[in-house]
Amino acid sequence: MFAPAVTAMPLSRAIKQEALALGFDAVGITRVDTPASPQPTLATRLNQWLQRGYHATMAWIERTPEKRADPRIVLPGCHAIICVGMNYLTDERADERPGHGRIARYAWGQDYHDVLGKKLKQLEERIAALAPQAITRSYVDTGPIMEKAWAEQAGLGWIGKHSNLVSSDHGSWLLLGEILTTLELEPDEPATDLCGSCTLCIQACPTQAITEPYVVDANRCLSYLTIEHRGEAATIPNDLQRQFGNHIFGCDDCLDVCPFNLQAGFTREPAFYPSPLTQAPSLEHLAHMDDATFKSSFQRSPIRRAKLVGLQRNVAIARSNQPLHAP
Repeated sequence: MFAPAVTAMPLSRAIKQEALALGFDAVGITRVDTPASPQPTLATRLNQWLQRGYHATMAWIERTPEKRADPRIVLPGCHAIICVGMNYLTDERADERPGHGRIARYAWGQDYHDVLGKKLKQLEERIAALAPQAITRSYVDTGPIMEKAWAEQAGLGWIGKHSNLVSSDHGSWLLLGEILTTLELEPDEPATDLCGSCTLCIQACPTQAITEPYVVDANRCLSYLTIEHRGEAATIPNDLQRQFGNHIFGCDDCLDVCPFNLQAGFTREPAFYPSPLTQAPSLEHLAHMDDATFKSSFQRSPIRRAKLVGLQRNVAIARSNQPLHAP
């Protein structure tokens, strides 16, 4: 049982040990108040991406971009960010026989926002016990935080050419969270980009959404189109619909080919393992699912994000892409 203790152990090290004890697979710390802090670079990159319209209809990204680039606006007095990651790779394989759709791996199990969010709250409690003067604020892909950029600065991995984080230990399969804090903690070394000349992720993208290394146009990305894009199938260009294949929620194509995944281990978190419905989603079953069944079937799933109307739109597109219109 955890209890606050007086110890000579540096606070940064103690916090990391608590994070690992709670089940996080990776943890690192970065400072936001040093000359090497990347706020100006982050703001420039974000504004350039927004100016190109690559955020599509995700209008919330363009609101207060300066807030996204500088955590000190989000939490006044913020000195450091504790970045954490959880491996979500399971040893299961998707059933992609004709008549089945494909769901991105991160959505096979329970909603990662809930899984990581609960653990982050517990970590905040332990930080409060270690340092009662600390002010903290945690996020799991929900706040105005450029989490991949800060995770890179904290040494969890580097942003690959597909714009996702890549870990030398866990490959492309880390879900991220962070705690902003007023504590002055010892930072870790930023990660080094190890992509080299590899372009497998760019080649694997079915819609050429990776317009150049490290830059993704959400307008063409299947993850955006199957989850965030609202509207009927007619609002999606026919050439992109054909590239859906059997994808009905998200896309792992650029992640699947990353060489660093060859050495990635499997998750220890039972919540990330698939259900029969997410591992082998029947297109026929989903096409006729009613709203009550959708809500009960995906009550604790990230798939709720697409809503039933969005999921069934994707299912209709996937069915039209099936050989001989498989059931």
